[in-house]
Amino acid sequence: MAATTHTVTNQAPPLVGYDVFASDRALVEGVERHLDPALLDSAREDLSLLGRSAGSAQVQEWGALANANPPVLRTHDRYGNRVDEVDFHPSWHRLLGKAVGAGLTAAWSRPGGHVRRAAGFLVWTQTEGGHGCPVSMTHAAVPALRADPALAAEWEPRLTSTVYDQGLRPASQKAGVLFGMGMTEKQGGSDVRANTTRAAALSEEGAYELTGHKWFCSAPMSDGFLVLAQAEQGLTCFLVPRVLQDGTRNPFAIQRLKDKLGNRSNASSEVEFDGTWARRVGDEGRGVRTIIEMVAATRLDCVIGSAALMRQAVAQAVHHATYREAFGGKLIDKPLMRNVLADLALESEAATTLALRLAAAYDDGSEQEQAFLRLAVPAAKYWVTKRCTPMVGEALECLGGNGYVEESGMPRLLREAPLNSIWEGSGNVQALDVLRALQREPLALNAFLQEVGRARGADHRLDGAIKGLLTELADLEGVEARARRLVERMALVLQGSLLVRYAPPEVSDAFCASRLGGDWGAAFGTLPHSLDLASVVERAAPRP
Repeated sequence: MAATTHTVTNQAPPLVGYDVFASDRALVEGVERHLDPALLDSAREDLSLLGRSAGSAQVQEWGALANANPPVLRTHDRYGNRVDEVDFHPSWHRLLGKAVGAGLTAAWSRPGGHVRRAAGFLVWTQTEGGHGCPVSMTHAAVPALRADPALAAEWEPRLTSTVYDQGLRPASQKAGVLFGMGMTEKQGGSDVRANTTRAAALSEEGAYELTGHKWFCSAPMSDGFLVLAQAEQGLTCFLVPRVLQDGTRNPFAIQRLKDKLGNRSNASSEVEFDGTWARRVGDEGRGVRTIIEMVAATRLDCVIGSAALMRQAVAQAVHHATYREAFGGKLIDKPLMRNVLADLALESEAATTLALRLAAAYDDGSEQEQAFLRLAVPAAKYWVTKRCTPMVGEALECLGGNGYVEESGMPRLLREAPLNSIWEGSGNVQALDVLRALQREPLALNAFLQEVGRARGADHRLDGAIKGLLTELADLEGVEARARRLVERMALVLQGSLLVRYAPPEVSDAFCASRLGGDWGAAFGTLPHSLDLASVVERAAPRP
């Protein structure tokens, strides 16, 4: 074939060799806003180091390889002995090791830890989403274990370690451990009170024997798991170690790995407990109350993970449009494409800004901030994760046919996008959780309204949206049927309030005009043409 027919022109170069953190202005500004100034230099240095690694060709290759080579279950060894091990591609271990080493499971043990960790999680999971699952659950297990001070003292140093210690051994022999979680059963799904796994008390104080089946057990290669089972006094939380102190394997029969739409690099499994040793966490009959702290932390990670997918999708779309020429000029200079890119950039920045605000509330820890989180986390989890899939799909379309090809990386982002909306409770579960908080916890609503009220008077469209929200909140009769509408409005008002206070005027103006003022269509790319869209797009551009 003549070489003249294969001259490659008008193709965008790969987005590689850049600092994923430093090139994300919304993220950088969020870290600067919420961290103590004394911590900023160290945080910037650490996050830029992680960002340069995430943007490198080598780490991007790790992500592609981990996704292309899913985990493999080995139930038995060559002699027929049950081993129940999961084998991963080396790239998976490299990604996970880097995440642990960067402190993405160590938020609870350092000042400003949640903001730093949220920013790092947002940066690093842009390389590959699947390995974020065990990172998230290991991080989130800490507050649940604190229901039992003795257990927390034993396990927390291992969970917050920055050493990735691969392999199944007694936890006491490891420099660091990972945790998974098993709540869901096939007959109940999100209705965990329908769980049938049984827990029988043993003679040892706090020790039980579990019998039952978990339909979804995340990260089965982990060192320990928090699970729910029915004890004598009701649903109870338990810690199940994978390997017992004497070195024997705890009965933990992995039946199969799930064949999932996305999240391909991560192992999700069905497991059987049959005489499985467990240690009670918290009081009998208080399982949901105990494990809910873990659920809340992983729900925040759903928000952060979706923000990461959005940011990577926007970065790829803007990068492509910067180089690609069509119809006599650069795509990025075409008014209609600029409208699409600006709309996507708004969605991404709003998600990032909200995620960092929630992380800062965790760092604060005051009663006011805890009350704020009670409503803000499920509302944010509902809305941000819902927006992720259509937003990533639109970003893929910006690359045209190139975006539909696996080599672009965009199909992997799109397959990953629905996960966070389902994980830790789907949209309806989040909406109902918001309703429970509204009806039972008046301090939560007061904290939420104080937060959004801090921007009152700064934008008339935001003021109108707050007024409309108050009208809806004043009438909670028959509210379940309109719960999604209410929670969507709460999330948008919260995002609008944050952007009005913290984002550049062109960003907050465009957000309020479209999301709160109603000057917006049903698809992305329908922003009012009179806005400063070029500045919004320029702000979102990654800079290799």
